[in-house]
Parts: sequence; C-alpha cells; structure tokens
Amino acid sequence: MFKHHTRKYGNRLRAARGQADTPWRRFLAWFEALFIDHGVFRLLFWNMRRVSDRMWRGAQPHPWQVRALGRRGVKTIVNLRGPRDCATYLFEKASAEDAGITLVDFVMTSREPPPPERLHALKDLFARIEYPALIHCKSGADRAGITAALYLLLHEGRPVEEAKKQLALKYGHIRQGRTGVLDHFFDEYIRARDASGIDFWTWVDTVYDPQALRADFHAGMIGSLIVDRLLRRE
Repeated sequence: MFKHHTRKYGNRLRAARGQADTPWRRFLAWFEALFIDHGVFRLLFWNMRRVSDRMWRGAQPHPWQVRALGRRGVKTIVNLRGPRDCATYLFEKASAEDAGITLVDFVMTSREPPPPERLHALKDLFARIEYPALIHCKSGADRAGITAALYLLLHEGRPVEEAKKQLALKYGHIRQGRTGVLDHFFDEYIRARDASGIDFWTWVDTVYDPQALRADFHAGMIGSLIVDRLLRRE
C-alpha cells in the first residue's frame, strides 16, 4: 500500500516539476530527487570506490559530485539505471554536460542474470568509452558491482575470482537476497571452467542459459527482506 501511494505521488510530482525550468519546479525536482529517489541517503554516503586505475564505481551522483568528477578528469559516466523521466536523471544529464563528461545510458539488472547479448554489448561499451570513467547504479551495490566485475574480467583480463570480489558486502551487496543471482552467474561459470576448462565467451555463447540459471537460484527470505523491503533496492 505504501509503495503504491509513493508511486502515485511520484507521478504527480513529476508532472508538476516538468523540466525544472522555474524556481518552484526546481524545488519540486529536488524534493523528488531527495525523497522519492532516496537521494537524501546518498548525501551521507555516496559509495564511490576505485575499481582500477581507469575505472570507478558508485551510487547515483548528485550534480556537485558530477562536477567534482569532471575536475578530477573523469571523461565518461555510465548510468546503469538507464534514461528515466525523473529529476535525478535530469540533474545528472545537465551537470555532466556542464562538466564536459559524456553520459552513457546502459541498463543493467540486479535480480536477473545478464543475457548474452548484453554481455557482448557491455564488452563493446568498455572498448569504446573514454577513460577515466565512473559506472553507477542507484546504491552502488549490485548493478555497479556486477558491471565492475565484468569490466575487470572482460576489459582488463583479470581472473574471474578476483573480478567477482566487486560483489561484496563492503559495497552493500547482499548475496543472500534476490541480488545473489549475480554471484550465482559467476559461480556457475567457475564451475564450468573448472570442470572442462571452457573460456568465458565460449561458455556464454554455447552453454550459458540465463533462464535456467535464474530458475536454479534460490534467494534467502531474510536477505530478500533486507534488500527489497528495508533497503528498497532497484
């Protein structure tokens, strides 16, 4: 019931603030960003961490954080939430443009294993963006975690055991919840590799079945409660 009313109120708020082109609409946009999109919590903890010399990961940045990234020389921000009709996205897009940073929208999911075509697209993305770069989702825990892991594996050629450490509790990732399917994805590849020596892309293109892998995964009740109800992760 609470979630339904929040969504209904958020829709009305988005209609009222439009493109945030007046002081009143800008006020409504900030209200939406801070309280509907939970940006007030990211005022306290951004969860920005270094992945490698050329890559950072984090939660959804506020405009002043985007500008700070520009001053640090960051060239690209990869938004794993995708383009959205919300104040947070409007602020990020405008501040990235002001900072001279290229904003790239690339949708990743936190409760489904990535399909093969998305893995190939992500590899291509890593090859064409300008570095240094930041990847972010909402909280910097799950989608940022698997994308950071795939960056290390696919672009820098790091061992999968090292790469999957990007999915860890210290980043806010809880593998006991439904988001644990991301860990299960890497674990299944490691099992296949250890059994037959198969390389990652051969496994992805000839063996990997996202639907079967998803059906084989069973989330814990308490972990799911924390991720979905308490933390309200996307």
